Amino acid sequence: MRQVSIYDTTLRDGSQAEELNLTTEDKIRIACKLDELGIHYIEGGWPGSNPTDKLFFKEIKNYSLKNAKVSAFGSTHNNKNAPDSDPNLKAILDAGVEVATIFGKTWDFHVTHALRVSLPRNLELIGGSLGTLRPGVSELFFDAEHFFDGFKANRDYALACLKTALEAGAELLVLCDTNGGTLTGELSEVIRQVQAALPGAALGIHAHNDAEVAVANSLEAVRLGCVQVQGTVNGYGERCGNANLCSVIPSLELKMGVSCIGAESLKKLTGAAHYISETVNVRPFPRQAYVGASAFAHKGGVHVSAVVKNPQTYEHIRPEQVGNTNRILLSDLAGRSNILFKARQYGYDLDKEDPAVMDLLAELKRREGMGYEYSVAEASYEILFFRMMGWSKRYFQLVNYRVLDSVNEESEPFSEATVMLQVRGEVVHTAATGRGPVNALDTALRRALELSYPGLAQMRLLDFKVRVMSMASKEGGGTASFVRVLIESGDKRDRWTTVGVSHNIIEASWQALVDSINYKLFKDDPQKWPQPGGKHDKPARS
Repeated sequence: MRQVSIYDTTLRDGSQAEELNLTTEDKIRIACKLDELGIHYIEGGWPGSNPTDKLFFKEIKNYSLKNAKVSAFGSTHNNKNAPDSDPNLKAILDAGVEVATIFGKTWDFHVTHALRVSLPRNLELIGGSLGTLRPGVSELFFDAEHFFDGFKANRDYALACLKTALEAGAELLVLCDTNGGTLTGELSEVIRQVQAALPGAALGIHAHNDAEVAVANSLEAVRLGCVQVQGTVNGYGERCGNANLCSVIPSLELKMGVSCIGAESLKKLTGAAHYISETVNVRPFPRQAYVGASAFAHKGGVHVSAVVKNPQTYEHIRPEQVGNTNRILLSDLAGRSNILFKARQYGYDLDKEDPAVMDLLAELKRREGMGYEYSVAEASYEILFFRMMGWSKRYFQLVNYRVLDSVNEESEPFSEATVMLQVRGEVVHTAATGRGPVNALDTALRRALELSYPGLAQMRLLDFKVRVMSMASKEGGGTASFVRVLIESGDKRDRWTTVGVSHNIIEASWQALVDSINYKLFKDDPQKWPQPGGKHDKPARS
């Protein structure tokens, strides 16, 4: 099987994304996770450009990486310096890495307008920089910046840059679509011409995603013979990002028969992608191919019915091959297959003709018609399911709640919530202030319950979303419309989302808050039924 190396530049190119700001500790954690995944090269950064990257190369030496080699990145030397005295090149050598990657200009427009040097002088910069680094590293890569634009503008000069890099000791020429605007057809033609002009030269690909074809371009480059793909986890990067390695790697392994990290490591891909998104503090994109939460999610009843019989009907690979799982969503598009599938997840083997199934389906569609969104609020659906199946245990009951807002010109506005609950046979009456009515309600509700349920102290509200529903309303819509509130909560082990819908935003928030707390109590309840993974007779419905 053909082998291609994966060169990850999340720590350098990926960190140039608008929303990313990595500390040295972040970079160390990500590097260790990439090594665990089986990545071959990790570009740690540009040691000559900032203290964070310089410290990273010092600290990473304390870790024994099993699979990856760390690469230092930099540019060709400054036109005013001799290569052997250039601080940028010196910083790369001082980093003590096995691998160095140098980028140089290959587009004549950039040479004359950005570098402001002559075309021959730029060739000297490329040759001198690579020649200076060559004795100090085991592997030396040349990133041909703006290569495809440069090739289209001045073919002979772009090729001259590559030849100069080869002669100076670069063992890999990485063709960069730096502006990300090259389409796959023209990329193919350029690569073929490079191969004809430089027979036997080892080529790599570094694609940006400004035309939404970075992954396609990377795969096409490999098909044509490139031996290295550069990219980032989750496609992070400047502007529209880089080639997404979470799509490139499984496509190579599972679609093209090209080995890169291997089948066993591939099973770690989804976990690694989510771990890195948490580390960089960017929410995962649910519809991301292969590793997204929605990549194998099924909603329509016809789809679900087929997937239950054979997942291959609507899944292009088995999700477990990339460490993902399939999910069945609940909505007004749901059929009985959706209900039956979710019931089996909860430990029930229900018959499709069971009246309980039709009752639940009708209730689901009624609520979805009001604006409830159970496809993204599965915790609320699980609570609804067990109530419809006869689950009668209540951890608390509402007696009354009230919210007051205090606004004046002298101080910041605040809200006060008063909550009366019946908890274990007693009425508990609490009050709390907060930054807004939802925060005040949340604080008062927890205060009323934590004495009886101390596990709630582990629970945190992670996200809060409000949407005005556009559906027609007898009351006329506008400010009288239904609003939907989604609340994401979590504890040390799990995350879950709940939903509330009402004309009143406070009431919708209360519904979602109560569902969230009930779900936490339910999942922590040692006496709840059914036990996960078991098969149970349906209890009598009250």
